[in-house]
Amino acid sequence: MEALKQGADALFILLGGIMVLAMHAGFAFLELGTVRKKNQVNALVKILVDFSVSTVVYFAVGYSLAYGTHFFVGAEELAAKNGYELVRFFFLLTFAAAIPAIISGGIAERARFYPQLIATAIIVGFVYPLFEGMAWNHRFGVQAWIQSLTGAEFHDFAGSIVVHALGGWMALPAVVLLGARSNRYRKDGAMSAHPPSNIPFLALGAWILVVGWFGFNVMSAQTLDKISGLVAVNSLMAMVGGTLAALAFGKNDPGFVHNGPLAGLIAVCAGSDVMHPLGALVVGGVAGAVFVVMFTLTQNRWKIDDVLGVWPLHGLCGTWGGLAAGIFGSKALGGLGGVSFTAQLIGTCIGVGWALLMGFVVYGALKQLLGLRLSQEEEFEGADRSIHRIGATPENEVKW
Repeated sequence: MEALKQGADALFILLGGIMVLAMHAGFAFLELGTVRKKNQVNALVKILVDFSVSTVVYFAVGYSLAYGTHFFVGAEELAAKNGYELVRFFFLLTFAAAIPAIISGGIAERARFYPQLIATAIIVGFVYPLFEGMAWNHRFGVQAWIQSLTGAEFHDFAGSIVVHALGGWMALPAVVLLGARSNRYRKDGAMSAHPPSNIPFLALGAWILVVGWFGFNVMSAQTLDKISGLVAVNSLMAMVGGTLAALAFGKNDPGFVHNGPLAGLIAVCAGSDVMHPLGALVVGGVAGAVFVVMFTLTQNRWKIDDVLGVWPLHGLCGTWGGLAAGIFGSKALGGLGGVSFTAQLIGTCIGVGWALLMGFVVYGALKQLLGLRLSQEEEFEGADRSIHRIGATPENEVKW
């Protein structure tokens, strides 16, 4: 029976890892559909190569920093318990690699390729695992300190703060340091629209992410005996809440409609295991509204050229999710309890502060040492031709 349980747990978390791996295709197509045609190839290449770099550094350094376990032992030891520790690494790697995928959308269309890969290695190898280990593995004594103050630990079941807020708030300094795309905001106050290149691809990316998210959330239980249908239904309710709110606040705009479910799912991650489904619906609805309102403000009034809106989507909706777990997870609002709003506030502030600080440090250092931005000529030509020497539809672009 023990052998059967070990095998079932290994298969369970492996399937979760595969589902979240598929979400990276969603990141790629969401970015591909949002950027202009001359940057589509770059969007696809970045996500794949960022994932590959993330795998190497998380295997070599990051997982050990977060969980105190390394893989520099014999294969016989690694294969123990059906290789559960290895597939757990695979599952958690897909979370870690989401950080550079998130940032990629904010800095799209004008960022240099190799400095971003260096940033990926630093973030996934060192920056992210330190906070991950604190939140999910009780490292560095922070959780014990929060519990001593509030009577509860900081609760983030599937990464509203650990993954999404960290990625979104690290993207903000990168976007600010890069500056807006050429001609996005003109000196006379006018704005160039820079519309999405392909709404169907944008929608495809959103749908791939939505489906994979049920592996992201449900399989964060990490063992079969801890699986909860509550997590699945809460994820569903938050998804539709975000969609409907984005539809209403976004006035039928398809870009908002397809980012709405992502906003809801980001927000529900933290408390998906403790909320009532009606609470999850409200959390998702608030997140969908937050995304539409804040995306519009950042782009139009504050002139922050965050191409995919990753700061309002992942940063702000993730922050809301961290706080919402302490509100809607309480028994007073139909939740399971065991959470504290004060603990959620402290943990969320630590995560946001860490992400902002490291975003400025990492991208500020790279800007000074290597430069972050394509030249004006390269940006005008597009990242596809400037970096990869080919466009998205090369046969159609041949001049006879």
